Amino acid sequence: MVIAFFRTIILYLLIIAGIRLMGKHQVGELEPSELVLALLIADLAAVPMQDFGIPLISGVIPILTLLSMTMLISMLSMKSIRFRALLCGRPSIIVENGKLHQREMAKNRFTVDELMEELRMKGITDISTVKYAILETNGQLSILPYAGEKPPTAKDMALSPEDGGLPLIIINDGRILEHNLKTRGYDLNWLEKQLHCQGVKKAEEVYLLTADEGGRVYFSRKEEKG
Repeated sequence: MVIAFFRTIILYLLIIAGIRLMGKHQVGELEPSELVLALLIADLAAVPMQDFGIPLISGVIPILTLLSMTMLISMLSMKSIRFRALLCGRPSIIVENGKLHQREMAKNRFTVDELMEELRMKGITDISTVKYAILETNGQLSILPYAGEKPPTAKDMALSPEDGGLPLIIINDGRILEHNLKTRGYDLNWLEKQLHCQGVKKAEEVYLLTADEGGRVYFSRKEEKG
């Protein structure tokens, strides 16, 4: 039982390290080669977890080999456009100037139902209002409407809204993050005043408190457990 526990922990940490090496972008948007890697690693890790007759090293070596190959492929993809196109493919234009490219849709096995679903998710109901719809190499659909169909920005309306900047979490589930407090240029006295203004006596009663660069504060009290 103890051996199974430690074997599982070792393989789990190894997979986590491999995913970290893939980078945040790849984790969020898997390319075909990265999806295959994830499936292979999961399969390789499952066998030594369940079969104690197989040496742990027999599962570790293939996983390390795959991770090394992934790093090599990533480096080649960064240096060679042709290699990247061969490995990941190229984006396909599904809609251009409001017209469907049926051959591209058939080539990518992208159905009309899938297209309409993606458009609805972007708040678009009329294909003729779409300038370009591009099927990216990760399977996501990028939709670019005509300029006249885009919602107006503050600049278009000649407005000058204040930009508060990035809010930092000061209190997270009752815990004070002093580093963020100092980063914003505040101290505990400032925090006590904020809590007092919200009718709170201590930080443990706060679920979330943030402060942005403009001094705006967001406050959320903990809900009572029912």
